Amino acid sequence: MKKGDSHLFFFTKNTSKNTFPRSIVYVRIFKNTWFSRFAEKEDITDGELKEAVDLLEEGQADADLGGDVYKMRLARPGEGKAGGYRVIVFFRSEERTFFVYGFAKAKRGNINKKQLRVFKKKAKINLTLTDKEIRDELRTRDLIEVL
Repeated sequence: MKKGDSHLFFFTKNTSKNTFPRSIVYVRIFKNTWFSRFAEKEDITDGELKEAVDLLEEGQADADLGGDVYKMRLARPGEGKAGGYRVIVFFRSEERTFFVYGFAKAKRGNINKKQLRVFKKKAKINLTLTDKEIRDELRTRDLIEVL
């Protein structure tokens, strides 16, 4: 991958806790069709998803659920993060991120153990997809890339 590729999301990553320079990291970000519909309905922007990935890259996940599965909090307009949304993310640093599930904190407390097991299995699959498999998923709209 090269810097000019349109399908890349880039952001700066601090190479040290207290010093500069910052380096550019190339990460591909995807959302599945379920999450895409959820985000559209709840007015969650791609910019907010990119900010969540920045936090993950900085090691600031709200909860590491194991198996490359993370839970992140997203603010709800006018309510902040505490009354906002929880999103389930498959994340591998400096490689790929998949937003796969979300819910409003006011409507649901958490995911259950069975769901977590399913998410861990799916994370293993998604994070090992080849470039060709990703292109196929994008073509069939099973995945949507966050640009």
